[in-house]
Amino acid sequence: MVIAMLDRKLIRDLLRMWLQVLAIAMVMACGVATIIIAVGALRTLEDTRDAFYDRYRFGTVFASLVRAPLHLREQLARIPGINGVETRIARAVLLDVPGMREPATGLAVSIPDIGELSVNSLYIRAGRLPDPDRVGEVAVNEQFAKAHRMVPGSTFEGVINGSKRLLTVTGIVLSPEYVYTLGPGDLVPDQRRFGVMFMPRRQLAGMFDMTGAFNDLTLRTQRGADLAAVISAVDTILAPYGGTGARDRDDQISHAFLDSELSQLRGMVTIVPPIFLFVAAFLVNMILSRLITLEREQVGLLKALGFSALAVAWHYAKLVIVVALLGTAIGGAVGAWVAPMLAQVYGEFYYFPFLVLRPAPDLYLTAATVTSLAALAGAGKALWNVLSLPAAVAMQPPAPTRYRKLFHRPADAHRFFSQLTTMALRGMIRHPVRSLLTTFSTAISLSLIVTALFTFDSIEAMIDIIYFRTERQDATLAFGQEQSPAVLQSVGRLPGVLRAEPMRSVPVVLRNEHVERRLTVSAWTEGADLSQILATDLTPVQPAPTGLMISDRVASILGLSIGDLAEVELLEKEGRIEWVPVTGVFQSYIGMSVFMSDEALTRLVGDGPRVTGARLAVDAAQVDDLYDVLKSTPAIAAISLMTVSRERFREQVAQNVTMMTWIYSGLAIIITFGVIYNTARIQLSERARELASLRVLGFTRGEVYRVLLVELAVVALAAQPVGWGLGYLFCWAVVEGFDTDLFRIPFVIEQSTFGIGSGLVLAVVVVTGLVIRRRVARLDLISVLKTRE
Repeated sequence: MVIAMLDRKLIRDLLRMWLQVLAIAMVMACGVATIIIAVGALRTLEDTRDAFYDRYRFGTVFASLVRAPLHLREQLARIPGINGVETRIARAVLLDVPGMREPATGLAVSIPDIGELSVNSLYIRAGRLPDPDRVGEVAVNEQFAKAHRMVPGSTFEGVINGSKRLLTVTGIVLSPEYVYTLGPGDLVPDQRRFGVMFMPRRQLAGMFDMTGAFNDLTLRTQRGADLAAVISAVDTILAPYGGTGARDRDDQISHAFLDSELSQLRGMVTIVPPIFLFVAAFLVNMILSRLITLEREQVGLLKALGFSALAVAWHYAKLVIVVALLGTAIGGAVGAWVAPMLAQVYGEFYYFPFLVLRPAPDLYLTAATVTSLAALAGAGKALWNVLSLPAAVAMQPPAPTRYRKLFHRPADAHRFFSQLTTMALRGMIRHPVRSLLTTFSTAISLSLIVTALFTFDSIEAMIDIIYFRTERQDATLAFGQEQSPAVLQSVGRLPGVLRAEPMRSVPVVLRNEHVERRLTVSAWTEGADLSQILATDLTPVQPAPTGLMISDRVASILGLSIGDLAEVELLEKEGRIEWVPVTGVFQSYIGMSVFMSDEALTRLVGDGPRVTGARLAVDAAQVDDLYDVLKSTPAIAAISLMTVSRERFREQVAQNVTMMTWIYSGLAIIITFGVIYNTARIQLSERARELASLRVLGFTRGEVYRVLLVELAVVALAAQPVGWGLGYLFCWAVVEGFDTDLFRIPFVIEQSTFGIGSGLVLAVVVVTGLVIRRRVARLDLISVLKTRE
């Protein structure tokens, strides 16, 4: 095999600059890996979601009501655009699971006695569906079954409509409606404490006295159906039966969280890779420009020997392409390795019966193309110089650099800096654009580390605000139906209960002109201590005797401010509409919250004092006794344990945050090393003759090395405030990206985060300096001094 002369030269150049080439390739690999990981995960989740939704007929409209006769099914089916109707029974229940001391919360959902579900079909992972002729048989969702190691034949107990019943698991199933299972009062899924169980309609109707009736509805619409018209028709039909307003798929909790995750992955694809590709393009520009400058005479000789300008330029372009392909190969391998780890993290939150993993050669081809184009764009100016440089001019030495005085008088310099320091600073001033870009690239790496670390600060602040300032109770009880406030006396007598405060929630639609949101108005009782409302400055506030107090998110979306009148549609009162003034705005990080004083809410609803639950302060020494009683209390439909919820939140979020922190910190360190090392190597190449002359004149290796070290230190130190500022902006962008109706994180960055980020960057600079020091120590003085200027 005969290798062309220019290709042999290319191989020699690659071997000679292998470490610089590898440093640039690693930066490119970071961008490629990010593309492959994010786009690959995005494709997998989207394809899997779409396939699961389509095959198992995931609903597009959902509604809850008090009680309606089953014959409404035919009327609902006649709504234009409907191709599937499932009228069912759905009730919250308490569960007593063997080996678990605290009570769990379950959702009992009916399935047809005969035939399949027309909407939200079940995927049977193991076992079979329950037999309608056998009492107590249930199928449970896989998340709950895995958490308790349940298999077909396992048993547990449930408090169903006041009676404790033994339940037998016949099947482990998955449903497109419960890919993400979030229990009441929880911020992240807790598979141990919340489960969904499916029972035949005949059995569940008998347990809840719902024979011939339903209280939950899910519909599947045709493609292109007018969802607004369908929802309006459903509300009209269900209004006389206590309908609380139909909602589309976007407001279904499981789908909403999954869609939010997909949006974040899309954001990752559009933000992170361009940062790495920019830095890589800058590094390519630095190296190729310097290489062409050093090989100026060779370029002229090649042209004089008959090689066209295009052929010579293509030779250097191939060098860039090889580096890009090397980066693509490394990034592709890393992406293929990390992607399963990311899938495992998603598996903690989202449950699918299968994963759609399609071959992605186009993804690798796209990554290679984008990376190569970015590298060639960075090399554009250098390649143009090769094309435009005449052979006769190229074979002549370049024009001497035009120097300018750094100080008006040479003596001024020595007041502040030594001769060697002045020499280093002069080199930076001679190349201001390169120095600024080097500083900016180093600042980007620092900003990425700050962005990765700040999430710890925000999550800790969020835990403090939610669990220690806002929701200060130990447990929250939800009653099966509204109760008189007198029930709090009974709750207060439960074992270990130190304090019990009432809760009431009323579903409404809140409107301002053409913008509306389906929300829940919560009552606030004067003197309440277990739950607090925080102003935007995080100080406790109280609702006014009249009017609405809305969260900042609600105010932003609906365009409401203090003094405005909001339209309130009472969903449980046949859609009665009232106009209520906004009297306050408060800070909230979970959901979209609205409060009223209990007296004002009672007047608004007009049905007298009611409670739907209670917040409890509990003596930790008696918590086991409390659990035993709650597991047998008929009136309680669900329980949320704040201590368990807090620990679960911290555990799962910390796991995800830690993984992403390691990934981003590693990528940032690679950027820092790539920028600093290539900068130092170019300095060494450009100043080899000067440094060798200093050695011949009697300067020590340490003094000569200081010339390079000073420039590295100046770049690293100058990058610190810029990196802090960029990190602040990136963190703000992350907070804005997470700002959804479901979930928000506080914008909190501790000073220690900036310090840790700076420490990591400076550590990389020190390591790079040590590597360069060995190069300086091994300078061949004779060969360097023979080099022609």
